[in-house]
Amino acid sequence: MKNEVRHTAHSTYRCEYHIVFAPKYRRKEIYGQLKKDIGEILRKLCKEKNVEIIEAEACPGHIHMLLSIPPYISIAQFMGFLKGKSTLMIFDRHANLKYKYGGISFWCRGYYVDTVGKNERIIQEYIRNQLEEDNMYEQISMKGYMDPFTGSKNK
Repeated sequence: MKNEVRHTAHSTYRCEYHIVFAPKYRRKEIYGQLKKDIGEILRKLCKEKNVEIIEAEACPGHIHMLLSIPPYISIAQFMGFLKGKSTLMIFDRHANLKYKYGGISFWCRGYYVDTVGKNERIIQEYIRNQLEEDNMYEQISMKGYMDPFTGSKNK
């Protein structure tokens, strides 16, 4: 869901990116069965990395994706994985393209990425809540430790 705050074990985030990438030499290759297969492959690879596809569109000459990417994965790392693995899987399913593209890569080297949205109120709320949570945790976990050198209790 767009604008949904997500959680990992140690973080709360909403990292959404609009990404556009194209086949090598801007060939208009994405149509018919290939379009369906590319969609399946990209969905599978995103799921493997816990990346949520919010929206996606496979146009004849390029792919648009709106993704929620966890903060522990960099965009460059994810795009390298997505384009590299998908190339191998596309060539595996469509061997004729391997010869058409020289067997090197299906996708162009680069890609376009843009961040999506910024909500100052939610960020401020998170910071405020985090400070309260930290204070509560400190109150619960405070123990009187004995100083081994002086014998007095630390507070």
